[in-house]
Amino acid sequence: MSTRGFRGATQLKADSAEEMRSAVGELVIEMIRINDLALESIVSILFTATPDIHSSFPATAVRDLGFEQVPLICAQEMDVPGAIPLTVRVLIHANSDLKQSDVQHVYLRGASVLRPDLAR
Repeated sequence: MSTRGFRGATQLKADSAEEMRSAVGELVIEMIRINDLALESIVSILFTATPDIHSSFPATAVRDLGFEQVPLICAQEMDVPGAIPLTVRVLIHANSDLKQSDVQHVYLRGASVLRPDLAR
């Protein structure tokens, strides 16, 4: 078993706490499901949000799903001209039997343009 990084991103429809819970919850659940991760295997989760998001922390959305013991941290994404707005990126560190080449990254909603090769 090795520690792997699982990437994902999603785009909110609006800057609201409800939309944050919906979009980030959907993303993290899909990342865990598609990679067959157990909650106990998750080492930590790093979230970044674009500077136009003010309503809620992405980590709050995950805490509400029962991730009370997983270390979570949020940071602000770089403010790069032309970047897509209202975007949350996620990096899950987890112990897994998957080979690096078998890890499946998840890009949902409007964030699929970030990695069209990996979008679902």
